[in-house]
Amino acid sequence: MQKVRLFVVAMLTVCMASVVYAEKKTFTIIHTNDLHSHLLGFSPNIDYTPFRINDDKTVGGWARIQTVFRDIRKERDNPVLTLDAGDFTMGSLFHMITREEAVELKLMRAMKFDVTCLGNHEFDLMPPGLARILNAAYKNGELPQIVLANARFDAEKDKDDTLEAVFKRGIVKPYTILERDGVRFGIYGVLGKEAAEDAPFASPMKFDDIVETSKKMVKLLREKEKVDMVICLSHSGLWDDKSKSEDEIMAKEVDGIDIIISGHTHTKVMEPIVVNDTIIVQAWEYGKHVGVLDFTIEKGNIEIKKYRIVEIDDTIKGDAKINNMILAAIDTINETVLNAYNLSFKQVIAKTRFDMRIEEDECNLGNMIADSMRWYVNRYDYDEKDPVTKVVIAIESRGLIRDDLLKGKTGDVAVCDLFRTLPLGIGMDDTMCYPIVTMYVYGQEIKKALEILTSVYPLKGSSYFIQLSGLKFTYNPNRMIFDRVTEIWLGDEESGYELLDYSDSNKQLYRIAANIYNSTFLKVIGSFTMNILDIVPKDRQGNPIKDLKEVRVDMDKDTPGIQELKEWIGLMEYVQSFEDIDGDGLPDIPDKYKGKLGRIVKQASWNPVSLLSRGTCLTWIGFAIFLVVLGIVAMIARFVIRRFVRA
Repeated sequence: MQKVRLFVVAMLTVCMASVVYAEKKTFTIIHTNDLHSHLLGFSPNIDYTPFRINDDKTVGGWARIQTVFRDIRKERDNPVLTLDAGDFTMGSLFHMITREEAVELKLMRAMKFDVTCLGNHEFDLMPPGLARILNAAYKNGELPQIVLANARFDAEKDKDDTLEAVFKRGIVKPYTILERDGVRFGIYGVLGKEAAEDAPFASPMKFDDIVETSKKMVKLLREKEKVDMVICLSHSGLWDDKSKSEDEIMAKEVDGIDIIISGHTHTKVMEPIVVNDTIIVQAWEYGKHVGVLDFTIEKGNIEIKKYRIVEIDDTIKGDAKINNMILAAIDTINETVLNAYNLSFKQVIAKTRFDMRIEEDECNLGNMIADSMRWYVNRYDYDEKDPVTKVVIAIESRGLIRDDLLKGKTGDVAVCDLFRTLPLGIGMDDTMCYPIVTMYVYGQEIKKALEILTSVYPLKGSSYFIQLSGLKFTYNPNRMIFDRVTEIWLGDEESGYELLDYSDSNKQLYRIAANIYNSTFLKVIGSFTMNILDIVPKDRQGNPIKDLKEVRVDMDKDTPGIQELKEWIGLMEYVQSFEDIDGDGLPDIPDKYKGKLGRIVKQASWNPVSLLSRGTCLTWIGFAIFLVVLGIVAMIARFVIRRFVRA
């Protein structure tokens, strides 16, 4: 009798579960991605008024986002999931205290994010640094669940051991299960190939292929965990070129993913993309937008009811609790970071009469940042008795310039706003932000560096566009790939320019400056171009540099070790060095930076002289192949004409 009762109970449970599963149910997903520590409304931060509406043009701000979250949850009587697709940190002064305070994760917990994944910028602080962030948040239970399924740790090297321990404790899991209203959601995370390439400091960690990882995750979640829906938090991205659009490729090649919350590419997706019955969404960048997906599930079928993008702007009043948490973090930043440099978070250090914007072109902001690097190194590390020690060129990549510098309502340039233009990284001394390194190269290698912009950037995307100081050059985009630069001049707008001899015979050494992150990509560029654009960093004597850590610029040679010259501090000091033009006691950004300065000049031409002049062997090989093909075509044409005439 007892067995019969148990059987009946079991059957009733199965039947009830079947009824629940068959019933049409409504759910909502709120999603964000690439928040990058932009806790305040911008730009500029000093215009942001979270409790007054319609009085500024700032966008974003986590206090405003929290108001949107609260209203969405209040408006619906169905379950709401709040998800994020990674890169929640690195991008403002707030990340300067993230290893100690984990302020971003604390706020995400307070804002009731359910799950986030790790993006490439979470690895900017290297595995031990990321471990510190996660442990700091975990200690007080102040973090959402974090997922990442395709991380692979190195068994032989110990640099990633502390982070591996964090994964083993379950602070980061391959996947998690959320059960809402009787429906089981399986949520896993992946980091894509392009994002992994952008995370060189994640080494020695590796990241497995997202397609193969997703196939395993879907099988596990469907068959073992018996989930009703599979959601992928993918820090991989969407591209106009469908052959490179990793999340669309994943959706096409992996059956069984219901929804992909995409990140990494900072893409504004106004309507969901549907590939192989997989819904893909992404909410732009920096908290400017929040995505809201309402959908139903019935008998395993997902149907979109409504999708909308909520613009986070000054029409939204901020949440007081979240704003107070952010203000407390600002106090900590002032005390633990900025006081040492006689700076404070909202301190106004200059004025501007014009906007300075990031562009995929020579731009005024890029020129100023590159100039600051050259100026800063020469201020601290130039020996007038040895002229070759003067930095003649500085290079900054477009991918590391992270935000515009806008004049806003007042034209005031505050520390927090200027920092956001150049915020990333960590030094080899374990202090925040990238240090500057210098190296010596030949004239021919300067040309190779510029070919990154002419040839690698069109193939690899905006992160490989470079901004320059100390030179200008012309190039012909119609020339043979990797040999498009035609003329180079060294100098600047104040002192004038002189033509550079970039032939192999010129063995003069030229000192160039870059940050250590960009410098690590020299090997990547060499490999990507099959060693055609190999550049060998050298020391003052012309010997190859084995370890870039050894050529960090030391701002205090009287102190043991290397006191790293940080590029963000150089930018602050450079701006503070400008002349006070209007006599208000503050430096003014010079009119020189209103627009382009002609440092990068495209001269497209099909003139044979322009195509072949001073060509490398690559150009001449290409030309020879062209002549052979032309000869073959001519022979075929001649043969056809003769046959036609005979006929």
